[in-house]
Amino acid sequence: MPTFDLSTTPLRDVNAALHAVGSGDNDTAFEVVNPRGAHALAVGIDKPLTVDVRGSVGYYCAGMNDGGGVTVHGSAGPGVAENMMGGSVTVEGDASQYAGATGRGGLLVIKGNAASRCGISMKGIDIVVHGNIGHMSAFMAQSGNLVVLGDAGDALGDSLYEARLFVRGNVRSLGADCVEKEVRPEHLEILAGLLARAGADAKPEEFRRYGSARKLYNFNIDNADAY
Repeated sequence: MPTFDLSTTPLRDVNAALHAVGSGDNDTAFEVVNPRGAHALAVGIDKPLTVDVRGSVGYYCAGMNDGGGVTVHGSAGPGVAENMMGGSVTVEGDASQYAGATGRGGLLVIKGNAASRCGISMKGIDIVVHGNIGHMSAFMAQSGNLVVLGDAGDALGDSLYEARLFVRGNVRSLGADCVEKEVRPEHLEILAGLLARAGADAKPEEFRRYGSARKLYNFNIDNADAY
């Protein structure tokens, strides 16, 4: 397994080496040591590579991931897995603001807590948070699934479209146009699959589902105060 030491190797060289891997190359598993909070590490991976980062990272780690499997053995700064399109990203610790923002596909797993705006404007990504999430999470979320084993902060799902939100703990408050909905058998099936993939010790029946009330799709003068 090739190892990059960020205490001696420039970050640009590490990312360039990951991008340069060809479809027929034998080395597809990499290790990064001494990340020391580096920003934009392992961004833009578009092949089925495995990257283990031994330590905490700064902002936008694994952004635009499209097929890679990135594991951060520490915590992550703002925007981890931002605009992810495929593959998986796992954070063993906590994640800062807007984790998984605008994500279009793939699976983001956060073993600790996530700060505010987790899953903001998500467009198909699946996010599983083992701990709690902060305020304004899933703001304007359009599609995909956000699963939270802990609690959710204020204004969950504000201006939500068609994403599905599952929370096992308490929700401090719901955002505009977000309501609690029935958990049907198809939702239990979705939850079971995501919990298994995320290595989460929870039962689908323990969760409540939240979604869009669909009152903000078109402007209505009666709802003017909610816009």
